[in-house]
Amino acid sequence: MVQKYQSPVRVYKHPFELVMAAYERRFPTCHLIPMFVASDVVSEETNEDGSSQKIERRCALDVDAPRLLKRIAGVDYVYFIQKNTLNRKERTLHIESHNETFSNRVIIHETCCYSVHPENEDWTCFEQTASLDIKSFFGFESTVEKIAMKQYASSIKKGKEIIEFYLKELEDEGITRVPRWTPCSLPMPLPRPTSLSTSPQIIPKLAITPSVSVPTPVDAKDSASQDTKQDNSTPQTDSLTEILAGTPDDKLDADYIKRYLGDLTPLQESCLIRLRKWLQETHKGKIPKDEHILRFLRARDFNIDKAREILCQSLTWRKQHQVDYLLETWSSPQVLQDFYTGGWHHHDRDGRPLYILRLGQMDTKGLVRALGEESLLRHVLSINEEGLRRCEENTKVFGRPISCWTCLVDLEGLNMRHLWRPGVKALLRIIEVVEANYPETLGRLLILRAPRVFPVLWTLVSPFIDENTRKKFLIYAGNDYQGPGGLVDYIDKEIIPDFLGGECMCEVPEGGLVPKSMYRTAEELENEDVRLWTETIYQSASVFKGAPHELLIEIIDASSVITWDFDICKGDVVFNIYHSKRAPQLPRKDPLGAHGITSPGGNNVQLIDKSWTLGQDYSMVESPLTCKEGESVQGSHITRWPGFYILQWRFHSMPACSATNLPRVDDVLATLQVSSHKCKVMYYTEVLGSEDFRGSMTSLESSHSGFSQLSAATTSSSQSQSSSMISR
Repeated sequence: MVQKYQSPVRVYKHPFELVMAAYERRFPTCHLIPMFVASDVVSEETNEDGSSQKIERRCALDVDAPRLLKRIAGVDYVYFIQKNTLNRKERTLHIESHNETFSNRVIIHETCCYSVHPENEDWTCFEQTASLDIKSFFGFESTVEKIAMKQYASSIKKGKEIIEFYLKELEDEGITRVPRWTPCSLPMPLPRPTSLSTSPQIIPKLAITPSVSVPTPVDAKDSASQDTKQDNSTPQTDSLTEILAGTPDDKLDADYIKRYLGDLTPLQESCLIRLRKWLQETHKGKIPKDEHILRFLRARDFNIDKAREILCQSLTWRKQHQVDYLLETWSSPQVLQDFYTGGWHHHDRDGRPLYILRLGQMDTKGLVRALGEESLLRHVLSINEEGLRRCEENTKVFGRPISCWTCLVDLEGLNMRHLWRPGVKALLRIIEVVEANYPETLGRLLILRAPRVFPVLWTLVSPFIDENTRKKFLIYAGNDYQGPGGLVDYIDKEIIPDFLGGECMCEVPEGGLVPKSMYRTAEELENEDVRLWTETIYQSASVFKGAPHELLIEIIDASSVITWDFDICKGDVVFNIYHSKRAPQLPRKDPLGAHGITSPGGNNVQLIDKSWTLGQDYSMVESPLTCKEGESVQGSHITRWPGFYILQWRFHSMPACSATNLPRVDDVLATLQVSSHKCKVMYYTEVLGSEDFRGSMTSLESSHSGFSQLSAATTSSSQSQSSSMISR
């Protein structure tokens, strides 16, 4: 398996030339890099005006490995080839290196770059990437991999410290600025090589920013801001706010990560950046906040593949149920406001938002009978969304990363009525959904006044709680929470609620029994549950090999605009748009109907008649678009003719000719048995009049998102019309 590393952008708040002078001081020897033994110049080349210089060196490293492993390998040192290219005119230093020793068994490749900060010419950026591929190593592949990654991570961490050390040394000597190169100036010596563990990548001219602009709190300190001198042409960037304001396509800054996300190891930073980059490529800019991505990585111990899988499932779930808009759209029923015994209450000693739940006083049976399981779930989701918002606010207020909250659960009053089977079922469902979609959001769970019946409840629910989450539970029986090691260790005495012996008034409802007059019948509750989770603009469909899913749209006025937004949840599909002057025959409910075949789930529809001929009965109006699993696609099509438009999603590997011929029922039913031949799509479409296209939020997002517009097959007049509307 290939191990990869991608660094954030690390910023030195010093000019490029001064950083190069500090970099040069690391050689010929550097006590801060004991593993770097020596280097020999293999070749050197300087252009006529001295603006560019290339040098290749052979470097020896004394790798910290077990003596036995060195004896088996038969080497004392590991040799690397390093190629440095200094461009004094462009103010960049590019470094590329690879191993010479054991190159047939182990492949190490590393690139890095020092360049000028795109927002401030008096600052210098550094970025690096590396890859490690161990093909074979005398049976010690796993050991070598661990040694290599450990030393690499340690070296990365020291890299910036070393430069800062020599910058301070230069400052102590009175050297605070080095003249820039000009055509008549003398060439600046090329910096000598670093340890190969501190080399890597070319930075595009992009703003170095997080995915969202985050204001810096008043009390946040930027020690270097007062020392930065800029001319009138350089924007003032003396705070993280100005440095970090940019677009989702921009790169993460190391200072931003530390300030807003926390102290991460170099390899953890790399995982965050790589997963974020993958999301940018597949979701075309529609990615969650960095804090959200980081939670899923932490939940899977920074295993990118596992984190990516559960994150994509959660993003699909959030989109399907419009969870991003829950705080704006969800209004708690009055019965919840009166009888749900939970609410937010200040924060704990670590600055985490504090949520209090008086579960022992809650009539769980009454709430379930009055509201239904889905209403309770929707309410709990709104609490979690509010918790995320409060974490962001507290991060700004306290000036340090706060990514989770504390929950205090008071169990006084808990008894056997709380073990009512439908109530426990609802609780388990809520735990399942929250665990899947809000990992690492619970920092600590304080369970107070646990009665004798609690072990029974704990036995029922604990198997459904993630092991990492269970480690955050602190359980106190009776009044044990009042002594040393109790509640005051986690919550300031001034905000302990009155019902727990404190002096702070708490606005959490006291609960009580829900009147039976508010109970609803099983049929009413079922209808309510269906209504809640079908209130979404997105629909789901299955796509099978040999059985595409098709959607019919009738257009009355030419120049209307069809917009779409769909996610590929599973498998790869090909997206097509067809036009027909006559309406296709809608599929019959009878699965043996001649023109429509419905999947067992009832979410697969086929409309194109097997007798139709492409080019005669219907025509393709857009070039086919192949969409990979995990991608999110938005686009629009300006119609040229009235009639019937068919949006089609078909299995990727299906031959193009089969898209026009409906297979036999027996063939399709046989195909459905093969799970690998099934894809899943979640989609939303909207038809707009041309005069309304400019004002539609959906169409504006479609126009500006950078997603494929599938416009290759449209006429130039249609394209110009679309461009004119977008630019208004």
